[in-house]
Amino acid sequence: MELPLLFRDEHLVAVNKPAGMLVHRTPLAARDERFVLQTLRDQLGRHVFPAHRLDRGTSGVLLFALDALTARRLTARFEAKAVHKHYVALVRGWPDVAGDIDHPLARLDDELPQTDRGVSDAPQPALTRYRRLATIELPVALGPHPTSRYALLSLSPETGRQHQLRRHLKHASHPIIGDATYGKGVHNRWWADQLGVARLWLHACRLQLCHPVSDQPLHIEAPEGAEWQALRAMPGWHEEASAAVTPP
Repeated sequence: MELPLLFRDEHLVAVNKPAGMLVHRTPLAARDERFVLQTLRDQLGRHVFPAHRLDRGTSGVLLFALDALTARRLTARFEAKAVHKHYVALVRGWPDVAGDIDHPLARLDDELPQTDRGVSDAPQPALTRYRRLATIELPVALGPHPTSRYALLSLSPETGRQHQLRRHLKHASHPIIGDATYGKGVHNRWWADQLGVARLWLHACRLQLCHPVSDQPLHIEAPEGAEWQALRAMPGWHEEASAAVTPP
């Protein structure tokens, strides 16, 4: 399997990461045989340096540097919040048409240092902006009500905490469908049965930044897979009037 390339020049390469694939090898996934980092390295025949990460279940734009200097420059841009990430997600319930989730997040266990180096595990500021794209109400009782409501959201994290979008949507009582950690099993299973695929319904659709070498604007988009097309083709969706407006 080759990874779909979204962008490539002498300094950078971006791929459309499949859902269910880890970015790099980890002791927590000893049984996994394929990882994005190793697959892309073999595909290109050269070393690659990940600029950021996506959760195993998340699909979409994943950016790599092709040399150490570009990797350092990219890291600096991410740290300076000069990279803008946009996602689409299927969530339970109907959030407001638009809003912010401003909720500090503590570091997760696998983020904590192995030794005491003075790094605090206190909650860190975390901000996610969202906009509702479409809603649907289905005549299925998966809870106390006779129908079940869901929404498609556009998500823009302003910070980069681990599992930020998944944790923020859980905090807002609108967990992402397919999230086995922060979501609800009954809803996850229903959607898996309907669409024939069990996945986290979160897709990194767009990445915007200035090129770390040329400083030219760079806009990388990852098309949604066939399962997203099947989801959007389900009858009953009501698109928001603001859905056609591209977020900044």
